[in-house]
Amino acid sequence: MTIIADGGSTKCDWILLDSEGNLVLKTRTRGLNPAVVPQEELYVRIKENSELPALFETATMVDFYGAGAGTETPQKILAGVLSDLFKNAEVNVMEDMAAAVYAATTEPGIVCILGTGSNSCYYDGENIHTPIASLGFSLMDEASGNYFGKRLIRDYFYRRMPIQIASEFEKRFDLDPDVIKMNLYQRPNPNTYLASFAEFIFTAEEVNGYFYTLIREGMVRFIEYRIMCYKEAQSVPIHFIGSIAHFSVDIIRDCMKRYQLDLGNVIRRPIDGLIDYYKEHKLN
Repeated sequence: MTIIADGGSTKCDWILLDSEGNLVLKTRTRGLNPAVVPQEELYVRIKENSELPALFETATMVDFYGAGAGTETPQKILAGVLSDLFKNAEVNVMEDMAAAVYAATTEPGIVCILGTGSNSCYYDGENIHTPIASLGFSLMDEASGNYFGKRLIRDYFYRRMPIQIASEFEKRFDLDPDVIKMNLYQRPNPNTYLASFAEFIFTAEEVNGYFYTLIREGMVRFIEYRIMCYKEAQSVPIHFIGSIAHFSVDIIRDCMKRYQLDLGNVIRRPIDGLIDYYKEHKLN
């Protein structure tokens, strides 16, 4: 039995496939980003799921694709946790960019992640190329959930948010400065906290001028910093993975026109695309 997990900072999707690639189980845990979630908390978040403990002894392979798993130290931490729990399984931990590529395409293209965080790579049909290191939510992550959450909070306190929208924002969130600072500087997972504010944009009844401008500015930044850095950008499709991309597809398409870019696949959850990939390439 093969377990495939796609883990972000906010949530982690898990599926169990039998030897023929048939879906046996689909479940979810809280986010398992080993770069921001302490090791002991990783154990807690996996064990608290009601379905996964039954697989601790029976799973034969665990392939985990995760945010924060692209560098050696957090990768080793997560691999150790998974090996401890899934005692009889071969454990492989890979960065979430690989899952995004496998879910989006088998042909050359640029693949972008727009979720709690953001990232991009060039896939040449065989290998994944990421020439720009991802330095996380404090310095990068343009057009991500935490980027838009940060923008909303700043606009609110700088009084750049339209009055009616600001009134609705106050009703939805605790905007006490001490609460915000505590979540950002004293509690774990500030990136996830920031991303929680982005829901305000994408659950609005209508995309008004303020929201449209906010999203468009973020997408233009992402295109200029994380897509146009590839010399292949204007000759291959640009694929997007993640909830932010899913809800912003029309604005993304519009922004890409000025750069003469070709929009490829837009996939909300890569875990679904991974099922087809494993059936065709991994389990036969």
